[in-house]
Amino acid sequence: MAGTPDPEILLWCEANSFLLVTNNRRSMPVHLAEHLGQGRHVPGILTLRRRAVMSAVIEDLLLIAEASRPDDFQDQIFYVPLA
Repeated sequence: MAGTPDPEILLWCEANSFLLVTNNRRSMPVHLAEHLGQGRHVPGILTLRRRAVMSAVIEDLLLIAEASRPDDFQDQIFYVPLA
């Protein structure tokens, strides 16, 4: 999906019920707002924090996969690691 425009990624995530993990902190929030403004939804977006330690990111992604409900992140952006 490299090079795919953000709006297309959001449409794909919505259609396939995929939670997006990205390091796109600049334009994705803008495109999410536009997407939601069109009455659309996404399962959620997990954005990597600057200088995130990969082991902490992986631990949180595993925790999210095991302990979250499908709608816990819907239409929102959360930063990982969570703490």
